[in-house]
Amino acid sequence: QVQLVESGGGLVRAGGSLRLSCAVSGRTDSSYAMGWFRQAPGKAREFVAAISWSGGSTYYGDSVKGRFSISRGNVRNTVSIQMSSLKPEDTAVYYCAVDTTPGGSGYVPRFRIEYDYWGQGTQVTVSS
Repeated sequence: QVQLVESGGGLVRAGGSLRLSCAVSGRTDSSYAMGWFRQAPGKAREFVAAISWSGGSTYYGDSVKGRFSISRGNVRNTVSIQMSSLKPEDTAVYYCAVDTTPGGSGYVPRFRIEYDYWGQGTQVTVSS
């Protein structure tokens, strides 16, 4: 069974930085795209960023473009997101997700429905 575990959430002041990580277990390969979503109280789950299985292609949501950077680890079943210049509106529960659909090295899923497995989420709180 595929399981995802996020880590790295916490409380940070506006303008600060935080790094989230996600580790996938239960698969013997790492040929899947990975992404991050977030959900603030009372709001729909929002796409944040995604990365192809090769790590060569990425895509970001407009609200985080230029501030967040997604990457895959040397251990290919891990993904991290470096968040900089954080704003109070970045406060949310952040979820890691995996899309096991076979795709080319440039395949970067952007929609929630495309993802098959989800982590439990990690809270990020940005104070003003």
